[in-house]
Amino acid sequence: MTPSAPLPGTTVPDHRGRSGLHLTGRDLDRNPRVIVDDVELLAAGWHVLRATTYRYRGDDGEWVTQKRETYDRGNGATVLLYDPTRRTVLLTRQFRYPVYVNDHPNGMLIETAAGLLDDDDPVTAIRREAEEETGVRVDDVQHVFDVYMSPGSVTERLHFFAAAYDGSTRRGDRGGLVEEGEEIEIIEHHIDDALTMIRNGSIQDAKTIMLLQWAVLEGPFARG
Repeated sequence: MTPSAPLPGTTVPDHRGRSGLHLTGRDLDRNPRVIVDDVELLAAGWHVLRATTYRYRGDDGEWVTQKRETYDRGNGATVLLYDPTRRTVLLTRQFRYPVYVNDHPNGMLIETAAGLLDDDDPVTAIRREAEEETGVRVDDVQHVFDVYMSPGSVTERLHFFAAAYDGSTRRGDRGGLVEEGEEIEIIEHHIDDALTMIRNGSIQDAKTIMLLQWAVLEGPFARG
C-alpha cells in the first residue's frame, strides 16, 4: 500500500505556509486534571479545525477520555467608538453569511468595529481596525475586558476596548478594505437609541451588546 501524503499544515506547509498545526495543545500541562493524548488536524483553510483527544480526571478521581473539536481563528479585538459630548456611538453594518444562514432576516449585522489581531498586539490591531472600518483614527484606547466568546468550540479570545471620537468632524458613511471584499456601512446612533435597538432585536451581535451595556453601566454614559 502506498503511504498517503502528509496533510497540508502538518509536516508540510498548507496554502498559507503554516506547518505543525497538528502539534497545538500537545504540550499543555497547566491543569493536572487534563492530559492531551492526540491532536488531529481536520482542516486547514483560512482558519484551523482540530479534533483533540484528552483524558480528564473528574471530581471522583476517575480518568475519562474525551474528544473535542476546536475551531481556531486566532484572537481578535473590538472597540466601542463613542462621542461623550453628543452621546453617540459609531457602529458598522455589513453582511455576515453565518448569521444569514441561521435565521437573521437579511444578514446585515450591526456591530462595533472589530478584527483579528493577526501578528499585532491588541491595541495596535484595534487602532488599525477602527480606522479601516470607520475612518476614525484613535490614539487613546481604554481596555475594558477580555472574553472567550464561544468557549464550547471556538478558541478565540476577544479583547474589548473603548475610545472617544469627535463626531462633529466625521466624514463619510462607508468603510472597509475593497481588496478584502469588505463593504461596510458606518452608522451613528444616540446611546439611548442603540439600547432600544438591543431590546427590539435590531442589534443582535454579542460583542456590541456587551460594550453598549458596559457604556451605560460603568463606561462613558454611566449615570452618577
